[in-house]
Amino acid sequence: MSDWHGGNSRGDAAGGGGWSNGGDGRGYGHGSAGQPESARVMRHVQRPSTPQRGSVPPQQRGYDQGGGQGYAEPGYDSGYNTGQVYGSPPGGGRVPPQGGDPYGRPAPAPDWRRRIKIGAIVALVAVLGTTIGTYFWADGKVRREVDLSKVIERPEEGDCTTYLIVGSDSREGMSAEEKKRLRTGSAEGKRTDSMMILAKCGSGNTMISLPRDSDVEIPTFVGSESGKTFPGTGRRVKLNAAYAEDGPELLVRTVEHNTGLRIDHYAEIGFAGFANIVDALGGVEMNIEKGFKDKKSGADFKAGTQTLDGEQALAFVRTRYAFAGSDLDRTKNQQKFLSTLANQAATPGTILNPFKLYPTLGAGLDTLIVDKDMSLWDLGSMFFAMKGVSGGDGKSMNIPISGSRGGNLVWDKAKVQQLVKQIQNDEKVTVTSQ
Repeated sequence: MSDWHGGNSRGDAAGGGGWSNGGDGRGYGHGSAGQPESARVMRHVQRPSTPQRGSVPPQQRGYDQGGGQGYAEPGYDSGYNTGQVYGSPPGGGRVPPQGGDPYGRPAPAPDWRRRIKIGAIVALVAVLGTTIGTYFWADGKVRREVDLSKVIERPEEGDCTTYLIVGSDSREGMSAEEKKRLRTGSAEGKRTDSMMILAKCGSGNTMISLPRDSDVEIPTFVGSESGKTFPGTGRRVKLNAAYAEDGPELLVRTVEHNTGLRIDHYAEIGFAGFANIVDALGGVEMNIEKGFKDKKSGADFKAGTQTLDGEQALAFVRTRYAFAGSDLDRTKNQQKFLSTLANQAATPGTILNPFKLYPTLGAGLDTLIVDKDMSLWDLGSMFFAMKGVSGGDGKSMNIPISGSRGGNLVWDKAKVQQLVKQIQNDEKVTVTSQ
């Protein structure tokens, strides 16, 4: 066996057991037991260039699993890369957003037109549903108790829609405490405390007060309960006596007979309903031109603008003794207040606000008595016609008076006939109270 250690043993002592190449001292490192290890050929390593503008920022680059400690550029192979970057899909590249396109393409923009259209439809359905629900709720609370078909010998219909609006002194549903607070007394039954004709016309709305002390004739009529015919005898009474004798139907018959004007609808509200509506609205702001007091009604007002609650409002419209017992001055206050009430109630802030609309409707509809043909639409038209009077779209007046007879107020027949003719023909009202 040949000896490999012959002349090559110097490196053993000097190099600590390492192999030498023919004693020239150039070590080849640790080779195999039989021959020295040849030099390893290294792959060419390319230093990454400076990223160009628009390249992927470092925080979005994958981590090199091939042994390098940097972030790999997209499309760059360090030579040690296994071909997959940590956190990236196979083949490298940017990580697409969760739920996005696998090729990194941007998600389509949302269709805002479609979303707005769907939202508008949903909102419209909700509004319609609420409106319809409110309509049936309110319609179910209205008391349609007056049958105008029982009124006989009626005048012909005119071009305007006419309402007979009545404020009664009904204490129905009131507790003893409420009667005391509102100073209504405890009389049984009910009487008309105020009466007005509201003519809703294309030429302008007209509100005409009928003093309860008006001197009128009770005509032939059919009893609303008995169905019996009561012949007219030419008997003359105060207007409010007609209501006391046979209720709303005889009152309508008497008004039509003495004016010649057909009444299309009837609406009546009692003390409690009136006060409750005012309170539900949070009060009604009134400009009282001249202060006055009345112990019987409880009125005690200073001149100037002020907000009246239900109790004060009732005292305001009922006061007559502060005006030397004149019913004409009282009717002017009633007109002024009702028009102001309608003007403040028929606003978007009330109609579109369910927290105000529902309490207001609930406060008044329970005590509101109307004719059997009165729809909520008719009721709303009446309300907005009252609002129009206060807004300048029409006029308010007392029925023309020519004098008095036995304490009763006598109407001016010529002026009343002219007034009625203008309303029937839907002409602008030019007649005055004086």
